[in-house]
Amino acid sequence: MSYLAKNYNRKKISFIRGKGSYLYTSNQIKYLDFVQGIAVNSLGHANPKLVKAIRDQSKKLWHVSNAFQIPEGEKLAKKLCQKTFADYVMFQNSGAEATEAAIKVARRYFYSIGKPNKNRILCIKNSFHGRTIAAIYASGSKKMTEGFGPKIPGFDHINFRDTKPRFLNLKNKIKKNTAAIMVETILGEGGIKLIPDKCLKYLRKICNQKKILLILDEVQCGIGRSGNFFAFEQSKVKPDIVPIAKGIGGGFPIGAVLMNKKVAAGMTPGTHGSTFGGNPLAMAVGNSVIDIVSSKKFLDNVKKLSKYFFIKLNGLKEKYPNIIKEIRGRGLLIGIKLYKDQTKFIQKLMDNKLLTIRAAENVVRVLPPLNVKKNELDQALKIINKVCSEF
Repeated sequence: MSYLAKNYNRKKISFIRGKGSYLYTSNQIKYLDFVQGIAVNSLGHANPKLVKAIRDQSKKLWHVSNAFQIPEGEKLAKKLCQKTFADYVMFQNSGAEATEAAIKVARRYFYSIGKPNKNRILCIKNSFHGRTIAAIYASGSKKMTEGFGPKIPGFDHINFRDTKPRFLNLKNKIKKNTAAIMVETILGEGGIKLIPDKCLKYLRKICNQKKILLILDEVQCGIGRSGNFFAFEQSKVKPDIVPIAKGIGGGFPIGAVLMNKKVAAGMTPGTHGSTFGGNPLAMAVGNSVIDIVSSKKFLDNVKKLSKYFFIKLNGLKEKYPNIIKEIRGRGLLIGIKLYKDQTKFIQKLMDNKLLTIRAAENVVRVLPPLNVKKNELDQALKIINKVCSEF
């Protein structure tokens, strides 16, 4: 009997150790892990540099409090700002906390300039921004909000369509009290759907015209996952606020909000806080991750492996046109859209020792570590081919 709450439908398997792209059960059965904590373990399991960073820092200091200066956090914030659009960083512990804080930053900015009624956030219907009360209402998904009323006010929704125009009647959705548009640059849970560069540029243009803020949620698609450090970099768009998490900790819980100078001015002492956010242990790991992931050589390799993997996956789509409908994504954030429900397909992959995870629209999410090896991608392709042939 398990004493854990039943809010997860867990698979009947557990692992005792991991190394790189692989996980091992207690009886030493080896699985190729292309879930990686849902795009969290950006450098795979038990990465030696991250293990060293945690070990070294754990002997010095784990936690103090944000009542004091934390040098490791200052160092990581500087690196993030120097490599991105941001002028300031506010550390959290998770993606949901980061998106919540991003909402607070947007609302506080307008309050600080004497426009407190400008406080509504426009989001994509059925997107995903986390599981906190505000975040589920930001997502606008009935499945997530059901049973958690009363409805949290302050969010409006637009549809992101597969046909053009992608955002129908967007201008009409922006009211006098709209503070910001918040979207995932690549919709993760929503089915690995890319917002095209032209659409991101259009969102930025509209935000400029209406004098509102652009929040790009890069919790899942950021930190090298797309082949760029941030997915929005390809569009040359500069957002105002970006929540991040997942990959920046390489498996250790870290979240953050990146923001430009304009909006950061509203976050004065006492406006937001976090007991554990920016603790020395987390910051030591984050510094190690960014030193590796943000290098041009590393990101170029992600793009190179991604190109190879997509070519091969599209080859399987052509080989099995009645099973695979579409290959989606960018970098190593990949979705295999099936014609039929993906549950059995994911189970068959697992039976063949490849771990993947679902997303909406019958999509199988494939999330290798960013330092995956080419032969490991080949191993995954072989398994996917086998499952398709038997399906």
